[in-house]
Amino acid sequence: MGAKTGVIAYSSPGNPLPRLLRTPGRPDETATRALIERSFPGWHITQAEPGNLLDHIRPPEDLAYATSFPGVDLVCCDHFMIDNPSQLPAHLIEAGRGRRLVLHAMHSVVDWLAFAVWEDGRLIRSLSLSPDSGVIENLGDPFPFELPYWNGEHPVLPTPGRPDEGPYPLPFHPLELGEDALRELLGFTIEGSIEPDDAEPEDVELLGFTVIDPDGPAPEERRAQTEELTAQMGEPRIFRYQPDGSVKEVTWDDLG
Repeated sequence: MGAKTGVIAYSSPGNPLPRLLRTPGRPDETATRALIERSFPGWHITQAEPGNLLDHIRPPEDLAYATSFPGVDLVCCDHFMIDNPSQLPAHLIEAGRGRRLVLHAMHSVVDWLAFAVWEDGRLIRSLSLSPDSGVIENLGDPFPFELPYWNGEHPVLPTPGRPDEGPYPLPFHPLELGEDALRELLGFTIEGSIEPDDAEPEDVELLGFTVIDPDGPAPEERRAQTEELTAQMGEPRIFRYQPDGSVKEVTWDDLG
C-alpha cells in the first residue's frame, strides 16, 4: 500500500461525485483558475503543467491540480492533508454552501487516513486516525461503508514471522478503509480492487498550478524541514492486499 491523497471536491445537489467523475468534462480554464484563486486567496499562483486525478491526487507541496466542469469543482493539494478535517479553512467550507463538499486525505508512510463530508456547509462526518496517534477525530455518524470496519470484520492480521509483534493498535487498517471511502465518496480507488462502475481517475484531466503562501516559509526552508523529518523516520513499511482480502506486510524483495 503506497497510496497518498489530498483532495477536496464540491458537487451540486442531486449529482453525486462518483457519477459525475465517471463521465468527466474537460477543465474549464477560466473557471478552474477562479477556483484556485478562491481556494488560495492572496497566494502567489502561476500556471504549471497539467495532470490527471490518478497521478496528481496528492501533488508535492507548492503544487495544486484542479478542474472545474459542470457540477464539479475539485482541487488536489498537499495543504488539505490536515489531522483534523473539521478545521479545514472556513473559506473552503463556505464555498460549499448549497453543495456537498468532500475531503479525502491519506498517507501510506504513517498509515494515516482522514475524510470528511459537509452538506450545505454543515459538517456531517469527519474521521481521522492512524496507528501511532489513534483516533484523532471522529465526528458525526459513521457512513454505512464504515460499519464493517468498526464491527471488527476487517482486522489487521499478525505479520507472519514476527511472533513478538503486538496487536495492531486499531480495529482495521486505515488505508484499507481509505480506499473504500475513496470509492464511496469520489467513485474510484488508487490501490484497492477495481469495480465495474468505478470512475477512471486517469481520465479526469486536471490543470496544474504552483501555489506559494507569501506568509509561509520559503520553499528551500520547507525542503530542509522535510529532509530533517525524513531522516528521523524509520524504514518505510509496504503492505499488499491478499486474495482473502487481508493486508500483509511485504519486503522489497517480495516486489521483485
